[in-house]
Amino acid sequence: MILLDRRHALLGAALALAAGPAFAAAALRPTPAETEGPFYPDKMPAETDPDLVHVGRRALAGGELLDLRGAVLDRQGRPIPGVMVEIWQVDANGRYIHTADASRGGRDEGFQGFGRTFVDAQGAYAFRTIRPVPYPGRTPHIHYKVYRPGGRVLTTQMVIAGEPRNEQDDVYLSTAPGDRPLIAAELRRQGDGWATRFDIVLA
Repeated sequence: MILLDRRHALLGAALALAAGPAFAAAALRPTPAETEGPFYPDKMPAETDPDLVHVGRRALAGGELLDLRGAVLDRQGRPIPGVMVEIWQVDANGRYIHTADASRGGRDEGFQGFGRTFVDAQGAYAFRTIRPVPYPGRTPHIHYKVYRPGGRVLTTQMVIAGEPRNEQDDVYLSTAPGDRPLIAAELRRQGDGWATRFDIVLA
């Protein structure tokens, strides 16, 4: 499987770092850029922390919980320090926090809709959010912006590996076929929710 091949490449890069110059692994393929879409927040929520399922004293957000983790790496598999990661997505009712979308009504006020965090020394990041849901015209997905020190920004998206709606999604289908596995993450059951790992490779 291509997803397994990607994991093997990450492992190979880690082994190369441990073994030194005598072992040379192939460079990792960078995560492709994807459209920002029309609903990046036009007004930031009061809270922008990495726990998107709690807003103030409101009840837990609707939807299925998702433990979303990953790392930001260079093409040699090394962590990149100082990176800020942002995510945004619709709530369980299919509404973004953007004014133009939220004004349609039905938004879950208990869902933050947007979060940001800095990676740690190992390049790792973590968010607590909900499993993404579809809305008309789009497969379930989570938007990302990755801010590298020095001003370079990668805008991309994460979809669910094996999700049938991917094959009817114009954004997913506009991605080169060989790059599609790089924006797909496998979800697994964890307790009463889900968990996944989505690593990002910067060129």
